[in-house]
Amino acid sequence: MPLNRKHRPPLILPISLAMAVLIALAGIAAMGVSLGPSQGIPAGGLLFAVERGEGAQSLALRLKEAGLIRSAIAFRILGRIEGAGYGLKAGTYRILPGMGTPAILDLLKSGRQALVRVTLPEGFTLGQAARLLDRQGIVSAEDFTAACHDPALIHKLGIEATTLEGYLFPDTYYFPPSTEGAEAARTMVRNFRQQLSSIPEVSALGPAELQERLILASIIEREYKVDEEAPVIASVFLNRLRIRMALQSCATVVYVITERLGKPHPEVIYDRDLKLPDPYNTYLKPGLPPGPISNPGRIALLAALHPAKSNFLYFRLVDAEAGKHHFSQTLEEHLDAGKLFIKRVGG
Repeated sequence: MPLNRKHRPPLILPISLAMAVLIALAGIAAMGVSLGPSQGIPAGGLLFAVERGEGAQSLALRLKEAGLIRSAIAFRILGRIEGAGYGLKAGTYRILPGMGTPAILDLLKSGRQALVRVTLPEGFTLGQAARLLDRQGIVSAEDFTAACHDPALIHKLGIEATTLEGYLFPDTYYFPPSTEGAEAARTMVRNFRQQLSSIPEVSALGPAELQERLILASIIEREYKVDEEAPVIASVFLNRLRIRMALQSCATVVYVITERLGKPHPEVIYDRDLKLPDPYNTYLKPGLPPGPISNPGRIALLAALHPAKSNFLYFRLVDAEAGKHHFSQTLEEHLDAGKLFIKRVGG
């Protein structure tokens, strides 16, 4: 008996994803559009940024204008097969030669961003770190500096200080281009915490005491040249603090000149520099400066936590090439060491 029309099975059957892809590709081919790689992409590739919340049409047009794909329409058709929004992730990506439209779409969905390698040397100041990140195209110096002075961010990171100077651990980092300043700062501070977590004594320090040790380490970092002398230099500064003697660190004077006054790094420190009125000038102000003067590495941090036992109150550079110092208990011995050094240099 014939079926009633309204009970007949549907004539259109469900189409699998694979079939949909084939149909889409056939349609693209019918339009005479190639999905192959574009010409003219340099060997090192090109960086392309997917903006947060950017629409598919805008993205496809920008890819086409940049010469990375041959057809914005083809890109959108392929993207629609993957569902609403295409599953693309904001970030900066490196498009390499030989990548056709499907490969580019997969890359932008993967979240595998292009990363820039940057090494923050031991003893760099916050300002030097900001300029380095700026030169590498990671984050503008202004954005990074503002983040490192942001009271809300500093509080969230559990730091009792007015800036992140000293907490930006010297290391090699990999950042995507156009990283936010706050994210770059958080990454460096997290590394600082991780590095200190392997030092048992740190866990017993409160935030205020940790800050004091960090200030001391930042001065040691800018003073020592030879690793084994770092704990001895630490002992000199601690001995001076113990008898309420001024630290008289030239490194703090350089910090005043370069970071507080914004002047070029001096080749020579003159007597007038030692009299600069600034709370970071340890020739004038007794005790530790208000904050770190650099971002110290592990050797300086360990020296501040494990200073040598000595009665030294003075040290003087006597071998500039080797970076070695002469340590003295008295001012007379310290001055004699200076005369001896001058005689050796002069022959």
